[in-house]
Amino acid sequence: MKTKILTFLILCFASAAFADDFKTIDGKEYKNVKVSRVEPDGIVLTTKSGISKVYFTELPKEARERFHYDPEKAAGYSAEQTAALEQLRKQQEEAKSKHDKIHWLEARYSELDQKEDDLMRQIAEAEVGQYRAIPNAEQHARLPSLHSQRDDVRHEKDKVRKELEEAQR
Repeated sequence: MKTKILTFLILCFASAAFADDFKTIDGKEYKNVKVSRVEPDGIVLTTKSGISKVYFTELPKEARERFHYDPEKAAGYSAEQTAALEQLRKQQEEAKSKHDKIHWLEARYSELDQKEDDLMRQIAEAEVGQYRAIPNAEQHARLPSLHSQRDDVRHEKDKVRKELEEAQR
């Protein structure tokens, strides 16, 4: 029983020994925190309320020395982090732009498909009408125009389909 109590007390004191207090140069205090990670430009602290990063430029000289702060390494690291974030932002923008383009192409292809169906229906009606007892001359006269429109729609559909396939790669 005594060993369990002794072990418990040792663990309590050990965990308290790993807890630190930090005060920034502008007076903000971090009490009973654990340094979870040291990065070239600052330290990452774990508190009861969450995780915080405190930059070395916010800490007093003693804390900077304790964690071996090197301004040149910090500047390089910050530049790398900024570049990585910018690259990620661009990739997200491109993905959104690509998604928008794909969505637009799909909608345009659907419109063209519907237009082709309508033209095919009109062509069929005009062709059937020319064989009636009393042919509709006006509909028959429109046949070359309808065929030309259908060909134009098919050509545009092919272009949109190819663009869509390219965008989906």
